[in-house]
Amino acid sequence: MYIPSFEGKQKQIEELKTCITKTLEVVGEDTQREGLLMTPERVAKCILHLTSGYEQDPVAVLQSAQFSEQCFQPVIVKNVEFYSLCEHHMLPFFGKVHVAYIPNGTIVGLSKIPRAIDILSHRLQVQERFTRELCQCIQEALNPHGVMVVVEAQHMCMQMRGVEKQGAVTVTSSYVGDYQNEQLRNEFYQSIRNS
Repeated sequence: MYIPSFEGKQKQIEELKTCITKTLEVVGEDTQREGLLMTPERVAKCILHLTSGYEQDPVAVLQSAQFSEQCFQPVIVKNVEFYSLCEHHMLPFFGKVHVAYIPNGTIVGLSKIPRAIDILSHRLQVQERFTRELCQCIQEALNPHGVMVVVEAQHMCMQMRGVEKQGAVTVTSSYVGDYQNEQLRNEFYQSIRNS
């Protein structure tokens, strides 16, 4: 389990606490009410945790565990859960990421792909950019013959506010290299549907 560290972040925590306290006051809350006394600090730490991806480099993480291997068939990692914050309303969006890459003599430790997903999702995001950035960083780190990323997500900004449509799923994809071939893409889509 990942436990965030707030060492050296006291200034950021204090600044966020001030903003959160003011927000509570603006919406009409009593910030001295027992249930809200610790809320500004909790929310400040929560925000720092949910945006901790800015401090990390997903390409470096992927490059930290590469191995020479004569494997030239697709490697697929699917159903990796993720949670992120939409940059438009700072509400969560969440779902599953599916990744395929065709090695070019180099493979990556499988845990590094979910780690890269965590880094990119712990930033203020839009699903379309998140999908593209993940594809690009795998391409940059591994230089494979091809990469394809598919993200399926539900957006709380569509469910809690606005159109308030429950169960709507947004699907985005990004691909480079050999995955420009429609047959390869269809094979990947088929493997996702069978999960």
